[in-house]
Amino acid sequence: MQNILSVLQIILGILLVTVVLLQNSGSGLGAGFGGSSTVFTTKRGVDKILFQATIAISILFFAVAIASILV
Repeated sequence: MQNILSVLQIILGILLVTVVLLQNSGSGLGAGFGGSSTVFTTKRGVDKILFQATIAISILFFAVAIASILV
């Protein structure tokens, strides 16, 4: 059981890193030097799917981490 949880945690970790890197913040290089935009937009299409996938995968990753501690 411990091996299955470890493999699942590795897979979820790779998926989480991939989904986070695929997200496009749209802020550009200017925000890194203090020039931020005050325009807020809603997430649509692929951005919304990636955002929701990030939340779901992070919750699953946390649950598997807790389960691996308790087993």
